[in-house]
Amino acid sequence: MTTPDVRGLEQLERAVLDDSTSLAAALRRCLMLGGYAHHQELRAWAQRELEGYETADELPSYRNVPAAIEVEMDHSFPGQIITGDTRRISANQLPQHARDRGIGERAPIRQGVKELEALIAIAGKNVQLSLPGAAEYAMQMTEEQHKLGNPTASITSVHWAIPTPSVQGVLDHVRTRLTQFVAEVRATMPAGQQNPNPDQIESAAQQAFNITGGDNSIINVTAPTSKADRGGTATANANESAPEPPKPWWHRGAVIWTAIGAVAAIASVVVPLLLTK
Repeated sequence: MTTPDVRGLEQLERAVLDDSTSLAAALRRCLMLGGYAHHQELRAWAQRELEGYETADELPSYRNVPAAIEVEMDHSFPGQIITGDTRRISANQLPQHARDRGIGERAPIRQGVKELEALIAIAGKNVQLSLPGAAEYAMQMTEEQHKLGNPTASITSVHWAIPTPSVQGVLDHVRTRLTQFVAEVRATMPAGQQNPNPDQIESAAQQAFNITGGDNSIINVTAPTSKADRGGTATANANESAPEPPKPWWHRGAVIWTAIGAVAAIASVVVPLLLTK
């Protein structure tokens, strides 16, 4: 008994080559194609890209992107509240628990592609993504501010600021992988063949996604990566001592905002005196 050929390649090809077609729609076609081919791993990859990744362990490398760490603060003065004071900090300035968890200046993009498309549509320069445990860290950092003599400060957000092009790059990477998959399938099909067979789907999946076939096999999605900032290079020496952690930004902020608070307090006394004269 021969295995029937797999339907749906032509529809997937049209979807991935049309930039106006939602990537989510293209992945759904890939999901159906994997179903026709009885390819469990291809279906699992497409479904994770659609629904998102639950854990960091299963997250592909292309979904881990550079990101700045920012805090947002409110300042309360007599008769005045200043909101939206956003500052960039280093990972060394996070609470110890966050550093122990390995939270740094790379953000895991776990959301499904439809959610990412929606975030990009409303984002400006950056997409903000809350750190895991952000509410707890905000309370701890607020308490630290108060201990350092800055009682007016209240930290309301601890988040990653991810450049919007980096999020767009994740989506473009997925579309390119789908396009490569279609190209690999086409390359295995002889002239005149209308639909691929499961063996051709298996071979193309290995080439495009490094997805290995077989029952209960692990999905292994990898991608070649390269990073350089404006053509520069960077070196690291394991024998060098670690740099001294920078002084927390709140040491500077405490002085500035305490001075502002003092001025505001003086003004609150002087202005009523002038009005009584």
